[in-house]
Amino acid sequence: MLGEDDIVSAGPSQSDFSADTEATPLLRATTSTASSSTMVEKNIGISQQTLVSNAGDRNVAASKKLPQYMAGVAATLGALAMGMVLGWASAAGEDGKNLISEYKISMTKDEFSWITSLVTLGAAAICVPIGILSDLIGRKTAMLILVVPFTVGWLLIVFANSLGMFYIGRFITGVSGGAFCVTAPMYTAEIAENSIRGTLGSYFQLMLTVGILVSYVLGPMVSMFQLSLISTVIPVIFFCVFFFMPETPIYYLKKGNLDAARASMVRLRGPHYNVEPEIQAQQEILDEAKRNSVSFFEAIQGKAAIKGLIIGFGLMFFQQLSGVNAIIFYASTIFGKADKSIPPTTATIIVGVIQVVAVFLSTLVVDRLGRRILLLVSIVAMFITTLILGVYFYLQIVVNADVSNIGWLPLLCICTFIFLFSMGFGPIPWMMMGEIFSSTVKGIAGSSACLFNWLMAFVVTRYYVPLENSAGAYTCFWIFSVVCAVGTLFIFFVVPETKGKTLEEIQYELGGEAPTPRRDSGKA
Repeated sequence: MLGEDDIVSAGPSQSDFSADTEATPLLRATTSTASSSTMVEKNIGISQQTLVSNAGDRNVAASKKLPQYMAGVAATLGALAMGMVLGWASAAGEDGKNLISEYKISMTKDEFSWITSLVTLGAAAICVPIGILSDLIGRKTAMLILVVPFTVGWLLIVFANSLGMFYIGRFITGVSGGAFCVTAPMYTAEIAENSIRGTLGSYFQLMLTVGILVSYVLGPMVSMFQLSLISTVIPVIFFCVFFFMPETPIYYLKKGNLDAARASMVRLRGPHYNVEPEIQAQQEILDEAKRNSVSFFEAIQGKAAIKGLIIGFGLMFFQQLSGVNAIIFYASTIFGKADKSIPPTTATIIVGVIQVVAVFLSTLVVDRLGRRILLLVSIVAMFITTLILGVYFYLQIVVNADVSNIGWLPLLCICTFIFLFSMGFGPIPWMMMGEIFSSTVKGIAGSSACLFNWLMAFVVTRYYVPLENSAGAYTCFWIFSVVCAVGTLFIFFVVPETKGKTLEEIQYELGGEAPTPRRDSGKA
């Protein structure tokens, strides 16, 4: 998922990916050579580190962190809104029965699956356009404008009197929420100083899971009308809070407005902090990238770029085809089929809590344990749990065995699946997008990976119910299990460990040019 999912660590993260894309504007056409892009990465890295190092000597007062945290939290309220969009479908009940009984609109299982999955299709449609729009009018302005379609989409759902209104409303909320999945991490990455960039980056994924949990908790307590109405209010609250936050300094620098960039930096770092070294470092990065940039089609021909694309798209494929969005969207339905003694609403709340806790823990350990080990542990656990779930539903549906004495098993399996997915395969693929691509291809490659991720999420959420109806829930989970088994081999043999390596070292390992000696060990 967004996804989803989606993006979280104290080191390079989804937010860092967004920041790096600013050095390579989306869909840029140039005439430089591909080889010059490698030199740009080397020159930028050395120059930035030197300037930042010098900044430490020149600053009289330490920067203030609170304004950055406040701006980061305000920006990621959009992720909270998207999380409620994702969790809404579970509150609709098995095959949308809560929605049907309340709105008095008849719908088939297939039609309900469209209502559920159109969110992901809307999110996929906006991935590339929102990047271009945020470069044209600014990150802050683009995010504030998103409140309009977000509110309109929810109002269509609130006052729906036909399937068409549900379809359009869900698609529009998907567009708005998917746009936040691009712009919010971009904003937090550009306002944060290096020492807290990973922490601010983790807020997005955390707020996304909190939004899902809020929908899970409110689902059994309020009507679908009331839940939709509450969801409508969240984007408005975001607008009221975020309106007073500054635009990012990097956006102003890209527009050539040095005074505005300086003023924004002062608001984020405090009036007594010397912002000039940081402004100068960012300006040089942008200038060097502009002077030495090459076209995407030239840069993509390199071995490192091709392997990076294989890894990036592979991670997104296995993330979504593991079935995570099917489990999140249809959690109450799955538990309703598994064991009547465990209220589905209670089970989904437990799942939501576990997801929030796991994402938080992931931010603490990913830079200590490394990417590969977390990915491997995550996908092996996902393979085992989906295999067990398949066996459970096979015994229940086909063999007609009495499984009431192990009714707790689906809850245990899904909780384990969600916990370890959120520790590994949830945030890490997004994080690695900022590590495996060079700055020359990162803009388009990252947007393409985002688009591919949401399209895969659409496939899973759209066809889970039809497949379950025709082949049984056990078949669905066995397919997810096979995908996870193949994904385990993919991680083991293809995906490199990027922990603690510079961008140049990672590119060299993927087949690029050998890294040049560095005076310090700045991380990629």
